[in-house]
Amino acid sequence: MAAIPARVPGVSYLFPSPTITFEAALRDVASGSAKARVSAAYALGDVSEPVEKRRALEALIRALDDERGDVRGAACAALGELGEASAVPHLIKRLDEGDAGVRQHAAIALGSLAHPDGFEPLATALRSGPPDLRFQAATSIAEVDPERAFDLVIDALDDRDPQVIGAAALSVGAIAATNDNKRPRAVSALSARLASSDPGTRFDVAYALAELGEAAGRTALADSIDDPERAWDAVTALAQIAASDELARAVASKKAPAEARVLAAGKLLALRDDDPARKVLVEHLKSRKFNVRGLAIEQLAEIGGAWAIAPLEKLSTSSKGVELRGPIDTALRQIRGRA
Repeated sequence: MAAIPARVPGVSYLFPSPTITFEAALRDVASGSAKARVSAAYALGDVSEPVEKRRALEALIRALDDERGDVRGAACAALGELGEASAVPHLIKRLDEGDAGVRQHAAIALGSLAHPDGFEPLATALRSGPPDLRFQAATSIAEVDPERAFDLVIDALDDRDPQVIGAAALSVGAIAATNDNKRPRAVSALSARLASSDPGTRFDVAYALAELGEAAGRTALADSIDDPERAWDAVTALAQIAASDELARAVASKKAPAEARVLAAGKLLALRDDDPARKVLVEHLKSRKFNVRGLAIEQLAEIGGAWAIAPLEKLSTSSKGVELRGPIDTALRQIRGRA
């Protein structure tokens, strides 16, 4: 029996996941410790063989009645990953859960499944559910049917909860980004929310506007460059509106997370030549963090010139480059190809 990964939320992809056999996961999700039941539920969401999927589906549906909320939430999440439409009625029932985590996972799963039967329950949740559920429903309903969801998420921009407004703004932006007919209304509605007193809401609105190519929120985005939780998204959005001066600020910031500085350097160099941005990319090839080195290599593959060849070759022969030789070789080929 092949082993399947036992995914644990919050564990970095950089670390190997423990594995569990399918039969062990079936056993643990029903009778293991609370921690084992959670891990087993997540693992069952990864199966793909038809017979195993059927058995996993049955086990996960039973786990929706577990006495512990974290197990029920994991079961909801796994059902969303499993991709079986027959889980939809069971997930809809969990939208009325007393446990906030469970109802949020149920809403997320309904968005992942994108089955039409999930639309109206999510619409009801968006209109009248508790704040945590309205927050998630604003995202999930747009995944089920963007066309039908547009008016609902526009209306949700008037919600009394700032986090719900932020989630609705992101959905409005995502929908309008693929539908030019909705763009003018989306830009108008979002622009009106830029004056929100809540910084999180302002950021989400600014991000949504940037997705539509609108730079009205660039100040709110730039203000988040040093925020560990928002810096990456801030740089991503600033790049979408070609805000080179703000990207240069991110490159120069010593408070911004390393990942955001490296991304900003790559995005800035795509817009204009910049010596500090070159320096940041080369310096971070020596980072002690594997993912930062990998990100620097990735950015150099996209925008690096002849100046990047020697540092990449040096990394390739060092202990820090052993596990990254494939990406390094790819980057060198792309750079030489451009040259």
